[in-house]
Amino acid sequence: MNKKKSTPKAKEPIKVRRKELANGNQSLYLDYYNEGKREYEFLKLYLIPERTPIDKQTNNQTLQLANTIKAQKIVELQNAAHGFQITNTKQKMRLVNYLQAIAAEKKQEAGNAVKGEHQSYTAVIKHILQYSGEQTTFKQVTKDYCSGFIAYLNKAENSVYRKGVSETFTSGLLSENTKSAYIRRLNVAFNKAVREGILAVNPFTLLPRQELPKKQLSNREYLTIEEVKQLVKTPCMKPNIKNAFLFSCFSGLRFSDITALTWGQIQTDNEGKKVIRYTQQKTDKPEYLQLSDEALKFLPDKQDMKNDNIIFPLQRNGRANEILKGWVCAAGIEKRVTFHVSRHTNATLLLSLGVPIETVSKILGHADIQTTQIYAKVIDKNKRDAVSKFDGILD
Repeated sequence: MNKKKSTPKAKEPIKVRRKELANGNQSLYLDYYNEGKREYEFLKLYLIPERTPIDKQTNNQTLQLANTIKAQKIVELQNAAHGFQITNTKQKMRLVNYLQAIAAEKKQEAGNAVKGEHQSYTAVIKHILQYSGEQTTFKQVTKDYCSGFIAYLNKAENSVYRKGVSETFTSGLLSENTKSAYIRRLNVAFNKAVREGILAVNPFTLLPRQELPKKQLSNREYLTIEEVKQLVKTPCMKPNIKNAFLFSCFSGLRFSDITALTWGQIQTDNEGKKVIRYTQQKTDKPEYLQLSDEALKFLPDKQDMKNDNIIFPLQRNGRANEILKGWVCAAGIEKRVTFHVSRHTNATLLLSLGVPIETVSKILGHADIQTTQIYAKVIDKNKRDAVSKFDGILD
């Protein structure tokens, strides 16, 4: 009886190898032949001694990334061998010009409004110009380029633009969430460039996950109903700001929507209830919001105001927050309160009163209910903290 011959295993064109380092770590590198010449490519990825289960998990993730890079390298070499290389013409395209085209598309999608994704891409372009300049081409967009851009963002300052003012102000370093948003925008752009044959691979996929900025859940400060009552009793040097803040506590409107609110947007529905029909400044999305009796208490007297008159003509957000700080302090409240805290307060009050999260999400005009769930977690934590007060009570 003839033995069945086993199929010989295909030889891997690239191998991931390890180099022992003096500190006990192992450096990973690729070992392969390119046009008959042996080449090595160090990945700047390292395995650490496995002393804990977390160390083992970290090493597994690192090896997974190394194998992903290896697979992409194999595709690159095969494409080159068959003449499917990215053309020099495409690689000469300037990165800034490409991003400007995407920003223009986002602006057009938003009805020529300068907001949202358009603003985000514009900010990314500004940082790319500062990092590598206007002449940067896609040929320069490599793994090291992306790693260097992240290092640049870690030291970059946050610029604040004031409407109608030519000066630019800085307010400290970029937050983790801002850096994460910029990298997400570049990721989308580079994936698009791969689909269009400008890049062979998105270089961000070659970076270790831990090197990328991570979006963080921000601490949602809010006021309790007792603290809101205390603010109602406390005088404020700018009564208009006080009324606008308390109106937002009971309506959930953002500062940008409050400052754009006109008398004509407050209407009466078929049941005789006061409602607001407005367009969110942030999302350009039309909204319909019923007003509670508590919210109506903080509307100024209309008198002879016209429908297109602004209800709350406020100063810029920064100045409003300065006045809020003094008012909150005078009320004896030891919390860092900005105008946006009024919106957080509205969400947490509604949820604590048993309003379904889906309804709260609609009231706030959230596009994604996951945003609203952040407030639900705050309420759940408060419940856990309250119940934990029983701990040891009978000891």
